[in-house]
Amino acid sequence: MEERRNRRGSRSKNKKSGADKVTDDKREMRLNRFIAHSGICSRREADELITRGLITVNGKVVTDHGTKVAPGDDVRYGRKKLSAEKKVYILLNKPKGYVTTVEDPHADQTVLDLIRDACPQRVYPVGRLDKSTTGVLLLTNDGELTGKLTHPRYKRKKIYHVFLDRAVTKADLDQIAGGVDIDGEIIAADAIAYADIEDKTQVGIEIHSGQNRIVRRIFEKLGYRVKKLDRVYFAGLTKKNLPRGKWRFLTDKEIIMLKRGAF
Repeated sequence: MEERRNRRGSRSKNKKSGADKVTDDKREMRLNRFIAHSGICSRREADELITRGLITVNGKVVTDHGTKVAPGDDVRYGRKKLSAEKKVYILLNKPKGYVTTVEDPHADQTVLDLIRDACPQRVYPVGRLDKSTTGVLLLTNDGELTGKLTHPRYKRKKIYHVFLDRAVTKADLDQIAGGVDIDGEIIAADAIAYADIEDKTQVGIEIHSGQNRIVRRIFEKLGYRVKKLDRVYFAGLTKKNLPRGKWRFLTDKEIIMLKRGAF
């Protein structure tokens, strides 16, 4: 009888050990998935990095695609330490009166107030829109993508609908297309045209410059006052079917497009 109890106890201990193992396994993640979650590339591209010996785990180069990593492991691509925090991508149709500088102690309202309950991750605006400007704004915790979308050398397309205090002359449209001197730098629109041929106080302008308030400054330099400024396009994203002040998560297709620069 005592021997039977010991065997039963042994079986019970073995079951517990198995359960612990399952729990540990659930906390582990395949290396390629971990890399993809870090936001630097897709899972397929992560496999290529592993094959080429460009990934280290706890200081050792790993080339086995079946490798799993635990939460405490130090995973690096070159010298860059990777984190598998889930990447979040939110598209907001920014309303007037909200600032995009999220750490401004003097701001009454920031764009983060509009997406407060969207996700547990801390996200940040990609680029800036001033307080009075409305329209397309992307927020994410993907630092790699943010850098690609905001660095001047990538020339990401931005399109604005501009409402002026008076009709814009054809000569001024041509001058903006050719370049306007803003603080010693010649800034030219990539494209510019009347947004409404019947109302020449409305202009559509495509520009890639990342200078602060650049669209307003261009028109002010030529003697116009911008009454309303709305960004309608940014890096392939538009505010279609997204009411002012509302937000949505990007689709997988949109995320892939942004990461590949396919726009």
